[in-house]
Amino acid sequence: MPKVNYQYEKRKKELDKKRKKEQKEKLKQIRKNSQTKAEETPTTPEPKETSADQSPEKPAA
Repeated sequence: MPKVNYQYEKRKKELDKKRKKEQKEKLKQIRKNSQTKAEETPTTPEPKETSADQSPEKPAA
């Protein structure tokens, strides 16, 4: 009967844990980035100010 390779199983578990942890970190970064973008962009557009200097003038005839 062949001997069980426990080191292989242990290494596989470690790699799975590492992969899962990396996925969680990526999700955290994505959530963090989406929250910062949401805070940077205003929900309502700011009205543009118009002044008399910016209005088009009628040509003198």
